[in-house]
Amino acid sequence: MRLNLQKSLLLFLLFAAILHLDAAQPLTVTARIEAINSGGTRNTSARDVVVWLTPKEGSAPVQLTETSDLQHPSLTQKDKSFSPHLLIVQVGSVVDFPNHDPFFHNVFSLFEGKRFDLGLYEAGSTRHVRFDRPGICYIFCNIHPEMSAIVVVLDTTYYALARGRGTAEIPNVPPGKYILHVWDERSLPEDLSKLTREVSVSSEQPSLGIIKIRETEVVASHKNKYGRDYDKPTPSSPGYIPQ
Repeated sequence: MRLNLQKSLLLFLLFAAILHLDAAQPLTVTARIEAINSGGTRNTSARDVVVWLTPKEGSAPVQLTETSDLQHPSLTQKDKSFSPHLLIVQVGSVVDFPNHDPFFHNVFSLFEGKRFDLGLYEAGSTRHVRFDRPGICYIFCNIHPEMSAIVVVLDTTYYALARGRGTAEIPNVPPGKYILHVWDERSLPEDLSKLTREVSVSSEQPSLGIIKIRETEVVASHKNKYGRDYDKPTPSSPGYIPQ
């Protein structure tokens, strides 16, 4: 009788350990983005929307990638544009800014996330920026007002960029409670702040469901690095190229 009781107890503990192990397995968290424009029309192909999770206070902290193991991405300047236009990096990442145009550029940012000014640098050269604080960093060229890019700097590894028909997949997320954040270049900050909320991730509920975003068609203008309107290009300008 005692032996049977011990066997039953061992089987119970083993079963409980298996359940606990299964519950702690990292999950792929999914979401579907639906964008609604200013006219109220739903866009089912919303894309380039950033979705990320940060552990709620009291939950297990994010294990950030060691600085030495971080990827070293590039924002390339070519044909008076940045490629890619949108880049997501982890805090501590170094981003290269190679100039592949046959004329000068002056990359700068005066916005949240990282403030910097790389100065004038010539064709074929590269400069670098370490993004050491989280935030949304808007990048411009002080010579060419048509150039713009965005670096989203995150202090979490749980993020995804919505692609195709608005599908986002965040891999390797441990079960637990998180704060959901959403960012879209075409949305107003006050609309995005309303999407921030607490979510629970579990094997029974690995989906964040449908996230509806209000988008605007208003294109924000920007000043040069001195806070003034851009000068018209002249033949004496280091960034001038005949059209």
